[in-house]
Amino acid sequence: MKAAPFAYERPSTVNAALALMAETNGAAKIMAGGQSLGPMLNLRIARPETIVSILNLADLGGVEETADAVTIGACVTHGTIADRLIPDIGQNVLPQIAENIAYRAVRNRGTIGGSLCHADPAADWLCTLTALDATILTARQDEGRPTRRRGIPLSRFVTGAFRNALESGEIVEAVRVPRLAADARWGYFKACRKAGEFAHAIGVAVRDPARGIARAVIGATGTAPIVIEDAAALFADPDAVAAAIDASPLADDPYERQIHIVALQRALKQAS
Repeated sequence: MKAAPFAYERPSTVNAALALMAETNGAAKIMAGGQSLGPMLNLRIARPETIVSILNLADLGGVEETADAVTIGACVTHGTIADRLIPDIGQNVLPQIAENIAYRAVRNRGTIGGSLCHADPAADWLCTLTALDATILTARQDEGRPTRRRGIPLSRFVTGAFRNALESGEIVEAVRVPRLAADARWGYFKACRKAGEFAHAIGVAVRDPARGIARAVIGATGTAPIVIEDAAALFADPDAVAAAIDASPLADDPYERQIHIVALQRALKQAS
């Protein structure tokens, strides 16, 4: 099957892209690497009137460092991060996540911003960056008004499976990821049939005493990641994961319950 007809626009600046999104009044979709949207177009799951390509916008491919965070442009590819071509937040966290995403061909084209916008519950970036307390930076341009920018915590950006909090005409410019302290610990485990395939369960654990963080995330649940903000008890006793799972929607399915228990326990073990 092939995509339904659509117009194709390739703006040269972010402001031009925002103007196009405003003009189309919700009838356009942004495309970066196209690793998720491309198949959706061909299957006619998505039928936008216009595709606005942003992959080659220089402003969305940069990286900015500050003392407490690394801000990554939305169009930075998984491969660029996996190859350690941009700064890390500490302990090689970002490259380790990126190099386990799908396959090399996908990593070469897929972008961090596109992955987060797609909001696939089984996505590596979605689960890990939620645990790391990342913030999505967006922009929107309304006719006759200055460009409006806002920051949305990733834990509130994803509202459900394949759903996000972007308003009509709004695009993601970057994601801000806090740095880890030298004594911070983190763990990440995903269960999948073979490398490169979608995860059946994801567990992420982050403990950063300098920022008072002991957070756990349960991913690949079929909806937005389940965040346990105060997970100190789980770090002390990984067997307590079962009780945390039982307080979530996963408790109703024995298979889902068990595989997510194991995933989070292994992430906690890594973080210890």
